[in-house]
Amino acid sequence: MSINYTAEQTTYVIDEYLRNKDDDEVIKRLAQELNKSEKSIIGKLSKENVYEKRVYRSKSGELPVTKKELVANLSSLISADPERLQGLEKAPKLELKYLIQQLEETLSETGTCNG
Repeated sequence: MSINYTAEQTTYVIDEYLRNKDDDEVIKRLAQELNKSEKSIIGKLSKENVYEKRVYRSKSGELPVTKKELVANLSSLISADPERLQGLEKAPKLELKYLIQQLEETLSETGTCNG
């Protein structure tokens, strides 16, 4: 069995990753420097228990929220049965977020927030 990484390469990859893990390009740069694939670098870091998978963010930089979660949040705000609001899951996400935002503002202004 051939050795894919020398001890020095392993140390270098770990040190560089830990020093620059907030840099989105660190894996790509290490792969180019060591003439390895990005998957190989990730695999090595995983094997060494240092790789942290990136948390997916939406285009707007927020953590993703499903329409089902939005409808559940809405039902909580108005003390409604979420099963009765299932049809709202077909509404555009942006409009659901807007509706929730408007309700939260209205409820906080009147002091009757349920959520």
